[in-house]
Amino acid sequence: MVLFWARLGSLNAWEQLNQTCWWKTWRIEKPGSADTVGRVHALLNPDGLRSGLRHVYDCLKRNKALPDYQGWAVAALDGHESSCSYLRCCPGCLQRTLHTASGDRIQYYHRQVTLMLLPGAPAGRPPLRLLLDAEPQRVGEDEVTTALRLLERVFRTYPRAFDLLLADALYATSAFFNFVLARGKHVLAVLKDERRDLYQDVAGMFDQTPPQAGSYRNRQCCWWDFLDLLSWPQVQSPVRVVRSQESYSIRRQLDGQKVVHSSDWLWVTTVPVAQLSSEQVVHFGHHRWDIENHGFNELTTAWDADHVFKHDPRAIECFLLVAFLAYNIFHAFLLLNLKPHLRKGHTTIFWARLISAEMHAHGLTARWPP
Repeated sequence: MVLFWARLGSLNAWEQLNQTCWWKTWRIEKPGSADTVGRVHALLNPDGLRSGLRHVYDCLKRNKALPDYQGWAVAALDGHESSCSYLRCCPGCLQRTLHTASGDRIQYYHRQVTLMLLPGAPAGRPPLRLLLDAEPQRVGEDEVTTALRLLERVFRTYPRAFDLLLADALYATSAFFNFVLARGKHVLAVLKDERRDLYQDVAGMFDQTPPQAGSYRNRQCCWWDFLDLLSWPQVQSPVRVVRSQESYSIRRQLDGQKVVHSSDWLWVTTVPVAQLSSEQVVHFGHHRWDIENHGFNELTTAWDADHVFKHDPRAIECFLLVAFLAYNIFHAFLLLNLKPHLRKGHTTIFWARLISAEMHAHGLTARWPP
């Protein structure tokens, strides 16, 4: 976890610091070589790391650090491609054929489905987002099948962690909706497929139904909310479709002129209107992007979590779960332990560099030879 906290980026950078006296200061055994650390992670049991993630969640929940979001416990689900290569492959690699100008090429890649908890934000501090679990996609299966296997385990491990599951358009399938409904949860997913009967039915009602005015952040919105739709008979519950047409202006950097932009969003959900208003549906629908912005993007650009420390399916899974554990503890420390006046004016990367500077400042344990 120190490797991720200090943003070292690779096991080779980690190995260069195994002779510093920083480890003795914290009464920690000196780490092994890069090859040893990679080999050990290939032999680890990922269920033990998942138990650590559950322990962190239990501690934070017990201390009321994970409040509900507008009265709902919300989680977001999405897939992420962590690495790809034309040359190296392992038994866990997926593969695809790319058609290029020089001919067809086989590309090997790894992909996993991740679940992130999106709690509310108490007054005075940002929300504390938690990465709960991830499941690698196997050869021959699609992302939705991987997500169902992940949720099967999550519902056993975190039975009361969330009530509403946010997902993109890929998960708007009857099998996925029925799976979540059977376990007493609700789904909110993007609706995009123009060939779907549900999409065509609501599209025909837009011109006949006047919208209600609303706002989201600084955007002026027109909302349509269609209730108790039966156009998706494969789902074991009536569904609801919410549309949001949003307009907003931005100032172009080139000439300083304001330009008006517009966007059109469509969501399908199983939550009745008595429990979730149109405004909340729109808010939660946009809130799904937190797993991209604060999850995958941050882990990739700031934590180097997509780096292949060892090209082995078990090692890749275990390194990712260790990154999740480091991510949760790091953000919990910043938001719950540091005083607001200390956090003010400092980014998260500032504190990571302090950890790295502390490790480098202790120098070597042995003297240089004469």
